This record gives sequence, C-alpha cells and structure tokens, in this order.
Amino acid sequence: MPLGASAEDAKKEAAKPYPLDKCIVSNEKLGEMGKPYVFTHEGREIKLCCKSCLKDFKKDPAKYVKKIDEA
Repeated sequence: MPLGASAEDAKKEAAKPYPLDKCIVSNEKLGEMGKPYVFTHEGREIKLCCKSCLKDFKKDPAKYVKKIDEA
C-alpha cells in the first residue's frame, strides 16, 4: 500500500465480485467443466467455465460485461 493510503482506499481497488453462477460466454454452470477461469477485467472479477472461453470474451468484452450488468 502506498504511503498515505488507507484501508478504505484498498477496498475501492478490489475487483467488483462476479454475481453469476454461470459462464457469461458459454452459459455453462461454473464448476461443471472443472475449476472456473477467474480474471479481472477493468476492475471487475470475471469467471468463465474454462480458459477457452477467454478468446471469445476478448473478441467482444462489452457484450459479455453487459450480461453481468443486467444480472
């Protein structure tokens, strides 16, 4: 933590948690294909059913982030 930063600042930097129990790319239930692939995109936690969904997510991230916003 940088000098002068408080615990409150650290909380603001934490990724916004993923609200769904399904992959936003394949619509598969998370965990059915093994451990979900988790990463952070623009300060938001994203969970996909598998790493191969990442290439589809990267083609059109806004489309998939919109699904989270609508949840």
